[in-house]
Amino acid sequence: MNLSASDITLFLVGISVMLFFARAFGEISRRFKQPIVMGEIVAGIVLGPTIFGMLFPDFFNLLFTSSKNISIAYEGLTTLAVIMLLLVSGLEVDLSVVLKQGKTAVTTSLMGVLFPFVVGFGAAYFFPELLGIVNIEQKLVFALFVGTALSITALPVVAKTLMDLNIFKSEIGTVIIASAMVNDLIGWIIFSIILSMLGTASHGLNFGATVGLTFLFIGVILVIGRKLINLVIPAIQTKTSFPGGVINFILILGFLGAAFTEYIGIHAIFGSFIIGIAIGDSAHLKEQTKEIIQQFITNIFAPLFFVSIGLRVNFIANFDIVIVLVFLILAFAGKVIGCGLGAYWGGMKKDDALAVGFGMNSRGAMEIILGILAFNFGLINEKVFVALVIMALFTSITSAPLMTIFLNRKKKSFKDLVNKNLIIVSEATDKTEVIKELASLCAATIKLNAEVIYEEVLKREEIIPTGIANTLALPHARLNIQKPIIAIALLKNEIDFEAADNIPSKIVILLLTPKTDNELQLKLLSEIAKYFGNKEKVDELLADFNPQSVYQKLVK
Repeated sequence: MNLSASDITLFLVGISVMLFFARAFGEISRRFKQPIVMGEIVAGIVLGPTIFGMLFPDFFNLLFTSSKNISIAYEGLTTLAVIMLLLVSGLEVDLSVVLKQGKTAVTTSLMGVLFPFVVGFGAAYFFPELLGIVNIEQKLVFALFVGTALSITALPVVAKTLMDLNIFKSEIGTVIIASAMVNDLIGWIIFSIILSMLGTASHGLNFGATVGLTFLFIGVILVIGRKLINLVIPAIQTKTSFPGGVINFILILGFLGAAFTEYIGIHAIFGSFIIGIAIGDSAHLKEQTKEIIQQFITNIFAPLFFVSIGLRVNFIANFDIVIVLVFLILAFAGKVIGCGLGAYWGGMKKDDALAVGFGMNSRGAMEIILGILAFNFGLINEKVFVALVIMALFTSITSAPLMTIFLNRKKKSFKDLVNKNLIIVSEATDKTEVIKELASLCAATIKLNAEVIYEEVLKREEIIPTGIANTLALPHARLNIQKPIIAIALLKNEIDFEAADNIPSKIVILLLTPKTDNELQLKLLSEIAKYFGNKEKVDELLADFNPQSVYQKLVK
């Protein structure tokens, strides 16, 4: 079956239209501080039968559905796109991050898979009609699918959310990333087993053989293959043209892994994902190479795949409010409670644990990929597919705002941090002396060496003096501590901290904040500066030169 000149023309025009819409809506999404993939999915809904196909049915059919040859070409292209997308997702998985997080990552990731899986499986098994089952005889497989769909986390969306909130490298950020990596790996393993149960295995392999080969593939690639890849990459980078040689190597391995898993009947994307993990774990793989592959795939192939989602079904005609609400409730309850409990049992505080739960709640692209595969295999119908896409979009969009609520709750204000035991009257005569006094005062509370605190604060003071108007000095530093601390010195002798108004300081506030939280330091500095910007308040504060009196006035 050959493509005619007309088919090729329409195919190329269709791709151009898809890329244009993907870029336009992706940029709009970015401007609203949402992941670009969200815009690309919306672009597909607009371009598909929901809107464009309804307004201009003839043109829509001409571009996307009129020719069987064109439909096959689109199917091949989007299959290639999703294989490469999963390869890139695998490259982002860093197994060392998981190991470094220890107990917290283990409990969070396990509860983040098990709890939503049990919730989803139970709901689908005992109330299958409520969730839109297609074939009641496939109730077990359908329940397994729903459980898996609710367990998965979209690693790329999660990473983008954490970077936007400036907490990617914080304790919470690394726990979420590590847990999301484990979630993805376990989720895809479970889903590969589901595909085997659907009887998609080819070449005469039975269910047991397929599952056995799946685990053998995982073990060989992640144990032996990972080490071999780590040995081979340096040779490829030095003996072939860079970065072309290593990019070819990555794509060849990815396609071979995809071919193997497709051969045994669990879908090609699983193979490319596992190969991606093995390659991405190499210490010799340059970040520049990863970036080139990611840019190439996420800007050309991935948009075609995400736009194609909206071309498949009419989202208005197949919108079922009951199914959508059920999936949303199950998704939020399963993931937020599961991950929240896991993080809490792993040693996190309640607000931090809830922030982890909402951070892990993003489904995004991974959810939609699962939905497409299940839809293609006839496991779910159009209404369930639409519900899954809406759930994926909604959980991804709401993840950052809901995380922020709990992150802000745990960030105390300046007044909350004032401690009556950390207010002293000082007889110091210069800035180094008073900083040493306050550093020693803090050291006993946060169990950190006073000299370390002193050196870090002085280093910051030497860069830019911290004298503020209205007789306030505000030396500060970021240290390896878990929570912020404030110590206050009332000066018997005025000390010059080089304030902008050239007035010596009468009160010194030492502020120490965690290194991992840039926003917190800025927030507290701003609050303190604003409070002491009022001269009447400062005069009232210092009227009675007594630590207890100052404490009462600050916290009232």
